[in-house]
Amino acid sequence: MKQTVTFNLNGEPVSVEIEPHLTLLQLLRDKMELTGTKEGCGMGECGACTVLLDGKTINSCIFPAMEVDGKNVMTIEGLTDAQGNLHPIQKAFIEYGAVQCGFCTPGMVLSAKALLDESPKPTEEEIRHGIAGNLCRCTGYIQIIQAIKAASGQ
Repeated sequence: MKQTVTFNLNGEPVSVEIEPHLTLLQLLRDKMELTGTKEGCGMGECGACTVLLDGKTINSCIFPAMEVDGKNVMTIEGLTDAQGNLHPIQKAFIEYGAVQCGFCTPGMVLSAKALLDESPKPTEEEIRHGIAGNLCRCTGYIQIIQAIKAASGQ
């Protein structure tokens, strides 16, 4: 039996009818056609599916879609401004070569955003802790940490 869920998605109110067993990742990718959020492990371990729920990171692959009712969800698609300009974190990731295959990048960028929103000038240790739930197989993390530092103005 389908149910209606109403929430803000990337700053816009949406209402969609879904099956109660759907994950937020399935809702975003399959119903809302926002494919920036990736499925890596499907078990909440790799962070490729990271999105922001009321400003906090969550693993959308294991989060019930019904739980977003009345909340605010931000995906990587919602990070650009109204004119399509990249967010400073995205610009820093490009400038510092923190993007290689790109599979982890949306989740990594959103984790960085949540971190910088909470701690605008984080230490390297805080950055490492802030992205600990996001696995990257390509960059070795050095460029990612440098990009986050740069985005924070350090």
